[in-house]
Amino acid sequence: MAAKGLITGDDGLDRCAWHGNLEDYRRYHDEEWGRPVTDDHRLFEKICLEGFQSGLSWLTILRKRAAFRAAFDGFDFDRVAEFGEADIERCLADTGIVRHRGKIVSTINNARRAKELRAEFGSLASYFWSHEPGQTERPKVVSYEALIANPTTATSTLISKDLKKRGWTFVGPTTIYAFMQAMGLVNDHIEGCFCRAGIEEMRQQFKRPARRSA
Repeated sequence: MAAKGLITGDDGLDRCAWHGNLEDYRRYHDEEWGRPVTDDHRLFEKICLEGFQSGLSWLTILRKRAAFRAAFDGFDFDRVAEFGEADIERCLADTGIVRHRGKIVSTINNARRAKELRAEFGSLASYFWSHEPGQTERPKVVSYEALIANPTTATSTLISKDLKKRGWTFVGPTTIYAFMQAMGLVNDHIEGCFCRAGIEEMRQQFKRPARRSA
């Protein structure tokens, strides 16, 4: 029997239990979640979709992700930054996405703020990876209990505060920590999950982006 927080798949492998062995959710767990990401469009997409998730489940957002990508030009923030009222109305009429005016407006605002962040740091990746937590902030054992007890961290709180100062919205500490987990800034596949060792190896070999010199 799998340990707490793990679930055994029909392939006999133990995984983090949160995907519930649903095929699309399990594929996301196995192939995306926790792998280090430096692509600015993917980083922007994830932070926006985490904002849309507020009050909903990630599975709901995941199943609408293709529609979100179509609605927001592949989360190319240079393009989204140019969206106006007609685009907001178009998105509000799009049944494929979450039709929440505040979150749609937030995505447009955050696209403009993302351009500013890129101008300062060279890329979104450089900014976010400069905040990668050190080992002293990480639990000695990444267990189900440790993750449940810590939905936010000192780093996610710091990033949240800094982004809010820069004018970003829908970027609370819990949202930012979920973003960090998904984009590989931390490895929160719990002990016993078959993905954990592979992600650790990826992180060891991963070349962190450097901040562009002024």
